Amino acid sequence: MADFFKLVHNENLKIYIRIRTWVMLVILAFISAIVPVLIYLASDEVSAWDGMLLSASVSFFLNIIFTVVVAADSIAGEFSAGTIKLLLIRPWSRSKLLISKYLSVVLFSLVGTVLLIVMGSIFSLLFLRGTGGITEMLPGWSVEGYTTANLLSRYADLFIICTFAFMLSAVFRSGGLTIGLSLFILFMQNTLSLFFTPERYGWAKYALFNNMGLSQYMLSPIGPGGMTLGFSISVLAVYYVLFIAICWIVFVKRDVTA
Repeated sequence: MADFFKLVHNENLKIYIRIRTWVMLVILAFISAIVPVLIYLASDEVSAWDGMLLSASVSFFLNIIFTVVVAADSIAGEFSAGTIKLLLIRPWSRSKLLISKYLSVVLFSLVGTVLLIVMGSIFSLLFLRGTGGITEMLPGWSVEGYTTANLLSRYADLFIICTFAFMLSAVFRSGGLTIGLSLFILFMQNTLSLFFTPERYGWAKYALFNNMGLSQYMLSPIGPGGMTLGFSISVLAVYYVLFIAICWIVFVKRDVTA
């Protein structure tokens, strides 16, 4: 077990030793901090809770992009740099190597998430003193409960897209293609949901893009086509297992040294 933690540590070093990683984190921290300031300059009636939520809505978008970049490079970068052969001659199984890489990507997504929440919260508390807010328009929700559920929903999207990008990195061994396809899902999610609605197409209930954005169930327990929160979570869980299975089969079974 100690050797495995060392392996995870080594994979994290590969991420944080790069200047690119720190540039992304600095940008994320700056955006999370500047949004409450901009809100304050526009209006002094916004509450700190609303400021933090608005900051998170902007920062999470960047967090997803940055995590996709890290996930895309996790495996594909080893092939591009030619270091995959050196990695495989070490006394670790391919499964452990794959798990360590995946955990390092997930940890990066958590670091970014904690960073944007902390920075958004601090600057919202410093600059915003308004009362009321979004939760007053949502009966049955406390401000703490709504904020927590909203953030968890956003991280769920990040987690699924991150796993999707990691799978593509193993399948295609191309960082550029992985980033492109992952961001396509991110950018086109709402557009695809608009055209392929569960009310019109029965199969659309099982489409990935229609089950992301769990925050829709904060407004109503019943989604498009009779979908529910439990149903969407179950569908996302199936996609998650599928992504992990494909990633494992491709990385472990394929001749990656060719």
